[in-house]
Amino acid sequence: MNTEQPIETRCSANNCSVSTPEGNDLKKGALRRTPFSKFKKVHSNFKSPVQVTERAKVSPAEEVADLERRREQLDTEIAQLEAEGYREEELEHHIDMLHEYNDIKDIGQSLLGRIAALRGTTTRDLYSHFGLELDD
Repeated sequence: MNTEQPIETRCSANNCSVSTPEGNDLKKGALRRTPFSKFKKVHSNFKSPVQVTERAKVSPAEEVADLERRREQLDTEIAQLEAEGYREEELEHHIDMLHEYNDIKDIGQSLLGRIAALRGTTTRDLYSHFGLELDD
């Protein structure tokens, strides 16, 4: 015969509280007050997702020397690209065109989302309706 008290649950829109039996009524290995979690270590120490790596201790002179070497390397690469016929103005023009393309694409995606909401369908369904590829 089971003499444990039932678990009482009270839920509102944003919150659920569980009341478990207390004292001797709670058998070893039975329910605990620990919330359910798919993670095994609920009570482990907090570990930030932003990991800060300690940089090797280098002197300011070494850091300056590394930066100067890097600048020389980049200058060499720039000179090589210019020798191949690439121009900085052309690159800036392509970057501006890509920004404009992305702005137009964002507006199109927004419009498709609004049309889908009005029609009660998904944007995926609208792609085929308007003859668009999903990769577009």
